[in-house]
Amino acid sequence: MQSVVSPGTYCSPGGPQIMSKRGVLTFNKFRQMYQDFWKPPPPKPPYSHICQIGDPVLRGKASPVNVEEIGSAKIKKIIKTMESSLKSYKAIGLAAPQVGVPLRIVVFHFPEDALKTFDEKTLKIREMETIPFKVFINPAMKVTSPNKIRFPEACESIKGFSADVPRFYSVKLTGLNENGKKVEWDAKGWSARVIQHEMDHLDGRLYTDIMDKDSFSFGFWHNVNIRSGRFNLSFSPYKIFS
Repeated sequence: MQSVVSPGTYCSPGGPQIMSKRGVLTFNKFRQMYQDFWKPPPPKPPYSHICQIGDPVLRGKASPVNVEEIGSAKIKKIIKTMESSLKSYKAIGLAAPQVGVPLRIVVFHFPEDALKTFDEKTLKIREMETIPFKVFINPAMKVTSPNKIRFPEACESIKGFSADVPRFYSVKLTGLNENGKKVEWDAKGWSARVIQHEMDHLDGRLYTDIMDKDSFSFGFWHNVNIRSGRFNLSFSPYKIFS
C-alpha cells in the first residue's frame, strides 16, 4: 500500500518529514509545535486547584505578608481564591502554598452541613466542632497542651491518601485577619489538629513527615481492585474519581 503525503513532504524511515528553511522537521515535531502554539498559557498562582506533593512550593518556607499590603487587591485575590478552593474541595483548612503562593496565610471553614457527614461517635471522639470562616495572616501558634493525640489525617495536597498522625491536643493561634485586625483562636481537639496541619504547610512540612508510616493508606484501593486497575483519581474539586 502506498503512503499518501502532502506536497512539501517526503517519506523517510522516520516517517513523513517537512522541509523548512532551517532544515527538516519530522511530522511529530511539527505537530507538537502546532499544538504548543495554540495551547493556552499555563495558569499563574493563586491557582484554583490544589498543588500536589512534589511541587517545590509545598516544601519551601513561606514568607511573611507585608502588613502594608493587607487589604490590597493582590492579597484580597489570594484570600478569595483560597476561600473558593477551600469550599469547592470541601476542605477544613488551607494554606497559601497549596494554591501556589509562598506567603504565610491560612484559612479555615467547617460548616454545619459538613459536620453532619460524620457520625456522633466520631464527632465525640475527635472533638469536632463547626468552624466559621477564618483568615489568619502571618499566624503564630503556641502549644497549650503537651499531650499528643493520634488520629487519621488527610490532605488535599496528598490526594486520596491518609495516615495516623500525632498532634498536640490544644493550641492557641494568633495573627491578623483580612482587614489587618489582630485575631486569636484557642482551639482543642480536631480544630487544634487542623491548625497544626496548616501551620506545617507554611514551613514546608507535610503530614507524611510525622505520620505513622505503617498506617499510610490509599483510600480507594478497593476501587482499584474491583475495577481491575481501571481507576482514575481526579484532582478537580468537582469529581473524585472515574
